Amino acid sequence: MDYLPLFFDLKQQRCLLVGGGGIALRKARLLVKAGARVRVVAPRVGAELASLVAGDGEVRLETYSAAQLQGCVLVIAATDDETLNAQVSRDARARNLPVNVVDSPRLCSFIMPAIVDRSPLVIGISSGGQAPVLARLLRARIESLVPAAYGRLAGLASRFRDRAKRLFTDVDRRRDFWEQHLQGPVAELVFSGRETEAETLLQKQLEAREQGLPETVRGEVYLVGGGPGDPDLLTFRALRLMQQADVVLYDRLVSEPVLDLVRRDAERIYVGKRRCDHALPQADINQLLVELAQRGQRVLRLKGGDPFIFGRGGEEIERLAEHHIPFQVVPGITAASGCAAYAGIPLTHRDCAQSVRFVTGHLQSDGINLNWPELVEPTQTLVFYMGLTGLTAICEALIAHGRSPATPAALVEKGTTPQQRVFSADIASLPAVVAANEVRAPTLLIIGEVVRLREKLNWFQAAGD
Repeated sequence: MDYLPLFFDLKQQRCLLVGGGGIALRKARLLVKAGARVRVVAPRVGAELASLVAGDGEVRLETYSAAQLQGCVLVIAATDDETLNAQVSRDARARNLPVNVVDSPRLCSFIMPAIVDRSPLVIGISSGGQAPVLARLLRARIESLVPAAYGRLAGLASRFRDRAKRLFTDVDRRRDFWEQHLQGPVAELVFSGRETEAETLLQKQLEAREQGLPETVRGEVYLVGGGPGDPDLLTFRALRLMQQADVVLYDRLVSEPVLDLVRRDAERIYVGKRRCDHALPQADINQLLVELAQRGQRVLRLKGGDPFIFGRGGEEIERLAEHHIPFQVVPGITAASGCAAYAGIPLTHRDCAQSVRFVTGHLQSDGINLNWPELVEPTQTLVFYMGLTGLTAICEALIAHGRSPATPAALVEKGTTPQQRVFSADIASLPAVVAANEVRAPTLLIIGEVVRLREKLNWFQAAGD
């Protein structure tokens, strides 16, 4: 280890910043955020920097001298004058003051890390000055994995820290308690913006322990949209919940790459549906979610696309609400948006489509029962989910109700995945084009003038293209 990571408490402490330009401004922002009183020394100081340190800080429009170190606890040199930077470093070291010289590791006694700020939780990442860009890239990665609400969660824990310490005199038991609650229902309530409920729940758990009662085991359900197939389209929250669930109920439309991101040791239950082939009836899925949560398990209900767009997610959480089971909903990129984007087809366009309509093409026993007169408006885009089986009937009905047979249409197969294929034609001939190829679900049918733009806007090259 080249450097020992340390954190300075700079609240109301005087820090010297030598330099008045853009680099000095960036360092001043960090110092001010940490509560320091910043003394800026430079012949010229930018207006924004001067304004930033006004109040508790000070600006001295003069050349640096060692006298400026008087009363300071930390020093940063941020100038483009190598000779001056070296002098600041020597003077600070002679007084045993920690000093950082920007972009000059050999002149530093400490390194400024790339920072992930979730105060009071703070993460510092450093390459020891050897590869600062790499440290910043890693910071960006961690930023995406650590929700901003972690700071609020840390604040909640701090309010109960002394109480938990008195209750759990054994260090291992105290650690187990916090590990359980900082990644369970209490944490999820904080992440959902329900801090009052989180505090009440944590207080109840502590009270139960103080009274010698067994702790209430509370399950919860995460209704998560898995998107149209490409795992890169998952939200950060979806990934986090997928990694902490105890059991996963997943659909047929959840792609293998997405499913691979679920926690390895989680129990997996397939509840997918094909036409006339339901692994588990919807009512049984609803009840299973209730039963698993009542056992105290964290249940991930993983759906393809978005759970509230032809996903029957509303029915499932309605059942959970009836049984007072906590749940949260994580939207996913719906197939219409994802598949259209990867096919190079904008769903709306100022020149040819002022609206878009999502329609289910699922066949009932008596055919597709839709309000066809509303669907033949030429300036709207139609997107049919589950339209492969009823493709011929859909196209014939649109033509019969007045939509031009020359209306462009495209069928997207396995959209957003490496196996994506797009079949384009007009609504009169598209059924024959699809019939001539071995097309398999999942598919998405897009109808409207926007399909003509695919030739110009197609950007995603899949194996099927």
